[in-house]
Amino acid sequence: MRFFPPHFRFLTALPLGALLFNITLIAQEKPASSTESAPSAPAAKHSEPRQSLAPNPSLEQLDLQRAIEKAGNDRAALTRNLLEFLQKYPQSSQRSQIYRAVVESSLQLRDFPTATEYAERLVALNPEDLNNNVLAVQLLEHYGDTAGWYRGTYYCSRVLDMVTREAVGEKSPRISGDEFERDKSRNAAAIILVRGRLYQKLNDLTNAEKDFTLSYKLLPAAPAAERLGELAEIRKDLPTAIHQYAIAFSLSDSREPSSPRADLRKKLGNVWRLAHGSEDGLGDYLIHTFDELSAANAPAKAPRNQGLKNPIEFQVRKAKDGSNYSMAEGKGKIVVMNFWATWCGPCREWEPIFERVASRYSDKQSDILFLEVNCDEDETLVPPYLAEEKPKSTVVFADGLERLLGVNAFPTTLVLDRTGKIAYRAEGMNTDTIDKTLIDAIEKALHPQQSASPSEATTASSH
Repeated sequence: MRFFPPHFRFLTALPLGALLFNITLIAQEKPASSTESAPSAPAAKHSEPRQSLAPNPSLEQLDLQRAIEKAGNDRAALTRNLLEFLQKYPQSSQRSQIYRAVVESSLQLRDFPTATEYAERLVALNPEDLNNNVLAVQLLEHYGDTAGWYRGTYYCSRVLDMVTREAVGEKSPRISGDEFERDKSRNAAAIILVRGRLYQKLNDLTNAEKDFTLSYKLLPAAPAAERLGELAEIRKDLPTAIHQYAIAFSLSDSREPSSPRADLRKKLGNVWRLAHGSEDGLGDYLIHTFDELSAANAPAKAPRNQGLKNPIEFQVRKAKDGSNYSMAEGKGKIVVMNFWATWCGPCREWEPIFERVASRYSDKQSDILFLEVNCDEDETLVPPYLAEEKPKSTVVFADGLERLLGVNAFPTTLVLDRTGKIAYRAEGMNTDTIDKTLIDAIEKALHPQQSASPSEATTASSH
């Protein structure tokens, strides 16, 4: 299966030398019978002429060779000569290849009307050729008139039918069945998006919205979301326009040479100001939208330790090798946990301080357990980090501990007393005091009878 992107690229025209060589080979080929099928789309602007008398094959080949030779290296002359040849031999057995040569040459000459006409003639010759249909669609979208856009929607529907009909048995052995199905979805989303754009040009906004919605459903991507935002803005539905533009902005890739992010930012800012009077709150809205999309597009993972209410009951994994680690190791002990992530700058700063505190209690391992608890979504980032930092404490993946203990910021340091209750919580860090407050909390948990109030729990929050 060949993947074509949402914004089709024009057929790359051959260098003139290669084009002449290919057509020369055409002229030397043995004539073959050719039957032209009528397209199911509405009649094209330029219908195919018919020839009542059968052409003389040898004379036709000779005339084609002369047309090529007279042109020399002049592409414009070649195009004129080929068109004159087609006027003389409208039913030439080689007209499919000649039409393609005319399209390629016309694109080089920026003669888009001629390129569009002969692209549609290619479709008329072989309505089931996917590449010809795609070529006609892209030219009609950019250079067609109202009637051409209408025909373009039919070509899109034909391409969509060809894409959806393709069976897994036809796939290349180099790709898996899952990859094949993903490619089908991407291809379908791409052509449906183009059809939606054609409907929008025709001011058929109902069908345009249906296609943009379906395209986004098949492949959540910025172009479809942006178009849905435009339609909502036309309807004066500002909340929906804001939502769709924010999605498009979040999904767009600024690394692409023709990234639409700058224009999306302008569109989003404009509708937000219309709705709210200023851009206050827009940044928070964008971050919220990005987080929602990230969560929705993340691979589904079965939550670990779901339903458990006591951290001591958890079975987590060691970050170093993925082996199981039972939190029951901390039963009856003071458990000190540092929740962190590789992307968190303050976590790197806090880690060696945490390790120094842990080393202070290295002779009390029967009473106290220190754990570094990683919360990265992409766990492949963790081994390189550990190889660089080389922490001495046991490092485990959170595996639901962060969910149970309400960890929402990094770093977060917790101390659990011997019963498993939280005796200390610090979110963020203050390098001047956090080690002292943590040591104080550990000492209180170790020796509750020495506290003024044995039931008192220390809670700290440092930023």
